[in-house]
Parts: sequence; C-alpha cells; structure tokens
Amino acid sequence: MLAELILAAFQDRFQHPPLLVRAPGRINLIGEHTDYNGGFVLPAAINREIIFAVGLTAGTTVRLFAYDNQETYTTDVRELAPGPTHWANYLLGVAAQFQRRGLPLQGFDCVFGGNIPMGAGMSSSAAVECGLAFALDTLLATRLDRLELARFGQKAEHEYAGVQCGIMDQFASLFGRAGHVVRLDCRSLDYAYFPFDAEAYYVVLCNSGVKHSLASSEYNTRRRECEQGVTVLQQYYPEVHSLRDATLEQLEKHQVELGEVVYRRCRYVVEENLRVERACQHLLAHDLPAFGKEMYASHAGLRDQYEVSCPELDILVELARPLPGVVGARMMGGGFGGCTINLVAANAVEEFVAAMLPAYEKQTGIALETYQTTIVDGVGALSPVAVS
Repeated sequence: MLAELILAAFQDRFQHPPLLVRAPGRINLIGEHTDYNGGFVLPAAINREIIFAVGLTAGTTVRLFAYDNQETYTTDVRELAPGPTHWANYLLGVAAQFQRRGLPLQGFDCVFGGNIPMGAGMSSSAAVECGLAFALDTLLATRLDRLELARFGQKAEHEYAGVQCGIMDQFASLFGRAGHVVRLDCRSLDYAYFPFDAEAYYVVLCNSGVKHSLASSEYNTRRRECEQGVTVLQQYYPEVHSLRDATLEQLEKHQVELGEVVYRRCRYVVEENLRVERACQHLLAHDLPAFGKEMYASHAGLRDQYEVSCPELDILVELARPLPGVVGARMMGGGFGGCTINLVAANAVEEFVAAMLPAYEKQTGIALETYQTTIVDGVGALSPVAVS
C-alpha cells in the first residue's frame, strides 16, 4: 500500500510521527478551454493520488524527499525561492504562500509519492500543491478554507513553477466528492455537485503516449484569439466581458468582422459552455448515454473549431466509438496529446481495453496505456493507525 511505503520512508529518515495526507488527481468530464474564458467545467477527483507524510520540526529547516525518484531537497523557511529542482518548486511555492499571508511557518519534513501518471493530464502538480497546503494548514492550525488552499496551489504554480494555470485542477483535488462530479463556475467560483452513476458506467482514460511540441504556443494563441473575439463583441455589447457572456446569435451577427478563425474559436467556447449545462441535466436525469453524446460533440468542436486535437487523439476517439458499451469519448486537457476520456458500461470495460490496446498500436505504433478511474473524495488526512 502506497501510504505504508510513504509512512515507512518518513519514519526511517526523520524518526518522528507525521501527518499522512492523500491528495487525488482529477479528470474533467466536459468543459475544455472554457476556464480562462470565464465559463464552466465539470471535473472530479479520482483514485490516482499523491500521499504525503509531513511533520513540523523545532527549527527553520525544510527537508523534502521525493519518494518516486528518490531525491532530496533542503532549504530554510527564511530563504524560500524558486530553484533548479523542478519538483521542489511546487512545494516551496505552497510554503511561500503561508508566509505571504503573514502566517507563522516553521521548519518541516516531508516525504511524498504517488501513482498519478506524469504528463497524462490528471494534474499531478495540483495534487502535490494541494496535499502540502492541506498538511501545513492542519499542522499549523491556520484553519484556512479549501478555496484559499486552492488559491495557494494556483499561486505556487504561477510564481514558482512558471505555469499560468487556472484554478480548476486545484479546486477539483480539494473539493472532490465520491460519486459526484462538480460543476465549477470559473468566474464566480460558485460550484454544485451532480451525481455520477459509477456502478453503471466507468470512466476509462486512454493515454495517447504523445505530447506535441506546439501545445504551449498554441494554447497562448487560443487565448489571444478568444480575447480578440471579446474585443470585437464589446464594441456592440458592452456587457460581454468574456466569452461566457456571448451568445451564438451575437457571434453569427458579427461573423464577418470576427473573421473565420476567431469566429470558430469563439463559437466552440460558447457551445462548450452550453454542453456543460446540458450535461449536468443529463446527470440529474441519470441519462449517461445522453451525457456521452455531449462528450462526442465536445471532441468534434475541439478538433474542428478550436483545433487543439491531434491525429493520435482522433484515432483513439474513433476506435472507441463503435465498441460495445461505449457511450462517449473525447480528448481531455489542453490538447495535442495526453489522454482521451471514455464513458464505458461497467460490464464492457474489460472488452473495451482488450480491443483498444492492439488497435491503437496497429495504427500508430505506440503502446497504449489505459487507466480505469473511480471518483473519490478530495484531499484529506489519513490516520497513521490505519496504515501502520
């Protein structure tokens, strides 16, 4: 058991009792590239996780141990700053947020390790940030609410890791609820839970095994194109502050002025927000096949309008579509690689995986990895008694 290994590693290294914390990764069922446009997303915490063992010390030394790659990093709480050790920056950035708030921070020891695949779009970095934020909040008795801890994680990623992420990943890791997905309004940060029938349908991820180099540059381009669309619409509709406020009718009326490319980008975002809203109604009606149709439509929009898919992701979706028990599939994440997310009837999962593995390798020459996920609670403490 992972928690046992992390606990043993902490006790061997530091010889004092730690707090054990579990921080899950996340999936996003629908609502892609809507977050930075003030829209809606529909993530859930999953049973891929980072386990932390953290204990306070009397001095000012911070000792970190990354169990998975057996690396150490040591610094002083009075000298926190980004450094050349990439994995440590996520943790140091979180610790720095406590100091920014004027909260007392003392030395601490930390061992962490997990089973979230790197680069697969399950937000291992957010789990690392949120797990340490929760642990320090608990140990220091600072009593911050979960939204504040999510912001700590987001700011750590901005300032120490140099990634200008939204807040969805940290939010999902902290606010996850077993058997539910959470609809997050990325503008107001209002949220609501919707039931997900995890007995009837499983969420299976298929890792394309690729990450194309244009992902980051195209991401920035898409953001600019959306902003250009808003600038055009604001001339006629001052109430449009982001694409969240725009309607399909407004886009169609000004299609020529927007230009073909910007029009397609904006239309995708407006339609994707509508898909998230419809998807939530399908969940309330326990209609997962209807939910799956929204996923297929989302992928088509990401492929044809937003143009952030890639051949490998498209192949995965088309291979999944005719298989028994599959009701929905789409790319998940920023695009140009990573995973597809597939909604598969529980009794068809084994057959689905058995069919996908050879078919994908035959078409691409890439060995396919699949991950069957369960929707779980967000970040929380584990009792050392339970794993000793």
